[in-house]
Amino acid sequence: MRAVIQKVTRASVTINNKIEGQIALGVLIFLGIVAEDTLEDIKWLSKKISNLRIFSDENDVMNLSLIDQNFEALVISQFTLHAQTKKGNRPSYIRAARPEIAIPLYEEFIRQLQQDLGKEVQSGVFGANMEIDLLNDGPVTIIIDTKNRE
Repeated sequence: MRAVIQKVTRASVTINNKIEGQIALGVLIFLGIVAEDTLEDIKWLSKKISNLRIFSDENDVMNLSLIDQNFEALVISQFTLHAQTKKGNRPSYIRAARPEIAIPLYEEFIRQLQQDLGKEVQSGVFGANMEIDLLNDGPVTIIIDTKNRE
């Protein structure tokens, strides 16, 4: 499971000219899933993101987490995070999990993140053509892969 986390002052996802999810201060999470991902990956990643200290404290030091600040999260499925680009110029997405595997894991990740944050998490629609609007804060962009925990 791979996540690109962006600290934002606002973010939203629009599908067919309708806003499906939006947040103010918090994080926008692009989530890519492979067939080998498990519930353990979900729990680990959700806990890591919830406790990631990327928000400034009173001394302007990044020392506070989503939980500390009670900020929001928006999760967007993004199979292209697992693109393979070693051969040729056309990315291969063969590593990305098929929808029958990815959708339940994506939904479980959202449930786990809601549980860890103690609040509702906004999301896009798996497989939909989505327009993402965000105002990156910092900018702070962090990539986490559950297969590279060490």
